[in-house]
Amino acid sequence: MFVIAIHGGAKSLTPSELTPGQEQAYRQGLEAALNAGCNVLLNGGTALDAVEQAIIALEDNDLFNAGKGAAFTSNETNELQAAIMDGQTLEAGAVAGLRNIRNPIALARSVLDASEHVFLIGDGAEAFARAQGLPFEPDEYFFAQTSYDELKHQLPTKSKGTVGAVALDQHGNLAAATSTGGLTGQLPGRVGDSPLVGAGTYASNSTCAVSCTGDGEYMIRRVAAYDVSCLIEYSGLSLHDACGRVVFDKLKHLGGEGGLIALNRAGEVALPFNSSCMLRGWRNDAGNGETSIF
Repeated sequence: MFVIAIHGGAKSLTPSELTPGQEQAYRQGLEAALNAGCNVLLNGGTALDAVEQAIIALEDNDLFNAGKGAAFTSNETNELQAAIMDGQTLEAGAVAGLRNIRNPIALARSVLDASEHVFLIGDGAEAFARAQGLPFEPDEYFFAQTSYDELKHQLPTKSKGTVGAVALDQHGNLAAATSTGGLTGQLPGRVGDSPLVGAGTYASNSTCAVSCTGDGEYMIRRVAAYDVSCLIEYSGLSLHDACGRVVFDKLKHLGGEGGLIALNRAGEVALPFNSSCMLRGWRNDAGNGETSIF
């Protein structure tokens, strides 16, 4: 058995604001990410490899606020963040403050695999990326017109911009990964929940794998991803009840909008959100699954 679930970010969009063409493009992007992850799992690959490949597919698509489609800071720059976690070993890799790394999730994976550390930032992280031979891109690569328009014209930010993936592989192991370009107009140096293990990303074979999306500051204050795990481990809640408690009770009580995707070793999937919509999808080894927006 294997299962993968992904998200392309929580948004404040309504159905009337999304054209048929835009909806099709979002769904195609989600399907491409599911395909990338499922190809790994189908061939007996690890959950860790599957979530990395799913995230790379989303980072390479400028429709999503991660990698190529990253939001702009108040200084009109891009700052990228990502994290990945292995549910079997509890090993993790995280990065933030990146400017020109093509795939932040690949660097996070390298931190996990090839360093003694968990979290690298800024110039040090990029130096490590060069040593690992990871690809860089010029500033122009990360220019997404929609993201730039949101900044320059002070448009209401529709994206709570994150992409994420959780997976269960045929060996019974879980993994989670999250990547983001941050918030439109954020102060340079701001770090959200996505790269913070326990806040936006968490995985443990004993409980679940979680990737969050939404108002990052609230996710950090709630330690949202780990809170789901704790409610399962210490309170005996089911996956769905634990996720619901965090998203619809604890997060909402603080005024936070967003959602999460979660998965356990039984193959159960939860994709709750309290925002207007959350781009999401899942698929299992039987070919069951779907992509959804609202």
